[in-house]
Amino acid sequence: SSFLKRCRALLRVRNQLVRECLAELLAVFILILITLSGAAQMVTSSGTKGNILTSQVAGALAVMVAIYTGAGVSGAHLNPAFSFAMCLVGRLPWWKFPIFAAVQTFGSFIASAAVYALYYDAIWYYSNGTLSASGPLETASIFATYPADYLSISNGFVDQVIGTAVLLVGALAILDTRNNGIPKGLEPVAVGLLVFAIETSMGANCGSPINPARDFGPRLFTYVAGWGAEVFRWVEGRG
Repeated sequence: SSFLKRCRALLRVRNQLVRECLAELLAVFILILITLSGAAQMVTSSGTKGNILTSQVAGALAVMVAIYTGAGVSGAHLNPAFSFAMCLVGRLPWWKFPIFAAVQTFGSFIASAAVYALYYDAIWYYSNGTLSASGPLETASIFATYPADYLSISNGFVDQVIGTAVLLVGALAILDTRNNGIPKGLEPVAVGLLVFAIETSMGANCGSPINPARDFGPRLFTYVAGWGAEVFRWVEGRG
C-alpha cells in the first residue's frame, strides 16, 4: 500500500496545463480509436461485420466516452473548432488554442497508428497488399473522410461550415446553464446524440468529419504510413 502511494505521488502531474493536455490527448485518442475502428470493421469486412449505420453509432458513442474521459480536467474539447469557439466566447484563453489544437491533432495521429496496428492484417488482406486512396479496394477512407465524386470544392466548404456550425450551436446549447437543463452527468450522452444526428443527416457529401483534428491527424498518418500524397488530393485531382 505504501509503495503504491509513493508511485502515485511520483507520477502525479501538478501543472494544470500539462494535466489539461494529457486529458485532451487521452480523450481524443479514445475518440479516434473507436471511431476509426468502426470504419475499419465496416470496410475490411466488405459490410458483413458492419455498415454505415454501425460506423456512425460507433462515432457517436466514441464522442460520449471521450467526453466522460477528459471533461473533468480539460473540458474535453476534442476538436480545434470547438476550442476556437470557446476562445471566441471567452471560455478559453487564446494562448491555449494552438496548444490544444496541436495536442488534439497528435492524439488523432497516434490513435490512427493504433487502429492500423489493430486492423493491420485485415487492411492488407482486404486491399490485396496495396494501400490506396481510390478504387474498389481503397482503405484510406478508414482513416480520413473523402468527398463524393460529384462534390465541388465550394460545396464541400459549405458542407463543413454548416455541419460544424450545427455541432457548435448544439453543444453550446447543451452546456448553457440558462437553457433547459440536462440532468447533470448526461451532457456527454446529449452531445453524442447530437453528433449522431449530424452524421445521419449531413454525411453524404464529405463523410461529416466536422473536426479538423479528426480528419487531418489520421490523413497525415496515412500519408506517412504508405498511402502516399494521394490522400491530400481532391477527387479527380481537382485540388
